[in-house]
Amino acid sequence: MTKERDAALKALKISRGQIDGIIKMIEDGRYCIDVTNQLLATQSLLKRAELQILQGHMRSCVKDACMTQHPEEKIEEINKIFEKLITK
Repeated sequence: MTKERDAALKALKISRGQIDGIIKMIEDGRYCIDVTNQLLATQSLLKRAELQILQGHMRSCVKDACMTQHPEEKIEEINKIFEKLITK
């Protein structure tokens, strides 16, 4: 497993724990701003995991395709991801 995937997996596992905590906060009737702050922290971790996965993809799959295959398909995949990221 690449270092990017390891880091993404770690961030996702932490996010999972945070989501469980957020659910409990809501069930316990915790203050809305506290819940929102935890949601923002979790979203940040998910974005970090997303970036790490994309960086690993660029360093491996896209790089390999550019060197050995037809890179157009991989480049188009990345373009579609950029479009989704921009329109979020």
